[in-house]
Amino acid sequence: MDYQPPPNGFRTFLILWASQSISVFGSALAFFSINIWLTQSLYPLPGQKPQLALALSAVGLAFGLPVVFGAPIAGAWADRHDRKRTMIVADFISGCLSLILMVLLLENALQLWMLIALVALFAFVAAFHGAAFDTSYAMIVPEPQLPRANGLMQTIWSLSGILSPMIAAAIISIPALARQGLLPGDLGSNLAGLSSGVPLAIGIDAVTFFFAAAVPLFLFIPSPKRTDLESGDGKARQSLWADIRIGAMYIWDRRPLLWLLGTFTVANFCSGPLGVFQPLMIKFNLAADWGGRGFTFETALAALATVGAVGGVVGGLFISAWGGLKRRRVYGVIVSLIVSGLAQVVFGLSSWFYLAAGMLFVIEGMIPIMNSHSQTIWQTQTPRELQGRVFSVRRLIAQFTWPLSTVFAGWAGGVFDPGAVIAVLGAILAVFCTAQLFNPYLLKVEDKVWLDELAESRAVRGGESVP
Repeated sequence: MDYQPPPNGFRTFLILWASQSISVFGSALAFFSINIWLTQSLYPLPGQKPQLALALSAVGLAFGLPVVFGAPIAGAWADRHDRKRTMIVADFISGCLSLILMVLLLENALQLWMLIALVALFAFVAAFHGAAFDTSYAMIVPEPQLPRANGLMQTIWSLSGILSPMIAAAIISIPALARQGLLPGDLGSNLAGLSSGVPLAIGIDAVTFFFAAAVPLFLFIPSPKRTDLESGDGKARQSLWADIRIGAMYIWDRRPLLWLLGTFTVANFCSGPLGVFQPLMIKFNLAADWGGRGFTFETALAALATVGAVGGVVGGLFISAWGGLKRRRVYGVIVSLIVSGLAQVVFGLSSWFYLAAGMLFVIEGMIPIMNSHSQTIWQTQTPRELQGRVFSVRRLIAQFTWPLSTVFAGWAGGVFDPGAVIAVLGAILAVFCTAQLFNPYLLKVEDKVWLDELAESRAVRGGESVP
């Protein structure tokens, strides 16, 4: 009998989605504030461009490496343990790490290596939270509503990104306002002693993590039951590494899924440096234009991030309302990537602030459309009890080039013009994805019967059973 989600499962998903969105809003505040701390406090001088580029890439790597390479372990864990409990514990630990970061900032004791270590811990915990969260809502949302749920999932970061940059910029300026006497009473006198409002933003992040940890306590979020872990029938208990191998072999035996991952591998390499290059673009390539329009560095960076986030929300709401393609969803992935690559070319070549913002709107707007179609393909092709293992290996394969591109960005951003590098990478992405429109193997990725026949034929040749 097919699995049936619990009654009111979509309502449960909406509550969980809302609470996690608040937590992501706090994390967006923290991420933006850390970028400000790096660019304006740690490396404020124009001559420190190489050091700033390396610091931005180091922080990006500290987050990317544990998320990507810890994903297989986290995914196997999510298939073996209660996913609801995993999310709660992960959010609680992340809140504690935010408090530690806030204290270090308040004491003016934070150094770059400390920040890198804390970000790496954040990322390792986030890998477990993400594996549990990504596989949980497939257990509570009916299959016909999965595309809309995926669309809402894709709007989480974009929704937070609309307000968080401007709010973060306002929070960072609070101590300066207090020193000008614009804040009343003891509050103003206490805050005036802070050199920056970055610790305040980090404190808000901690509160949102604790809130996100509390909400699931009151929700019913089932986890799949695995009989292969029970040892009462005389069979050996399945090991964690065997679970990881099962996830890898599920994809390996279905090569069109591997082609889909390959497309995302190229996309992540070409688009990965955007996070490193955006502050550099603002500080160097676009400075003359936004300076003439009355922006400061903080408000220009916040405005660019906000416009991009609005694009992500528009794309997410569009795919949520539309529901996406009902068949041939792979075109929703490929065409979105082509549009994104072309917009990235214009973004990199632009010296006009508003044009760059418009292209970032397009780039971010394509992400929910692309990811929603991809996620629906994976959810309909992968059994629920295997999704933690398969999705985590999928993340490893698709995103392992992202840390490489971050290293590349740290070097290239200090040596070459950041805009030119972004434009070249965007052109590579557009050309590669255009070629994928003619890839017959990738275009059959949604033929589940054919995929299973491929897996069975490989199992016969290899003498192994297929999950």
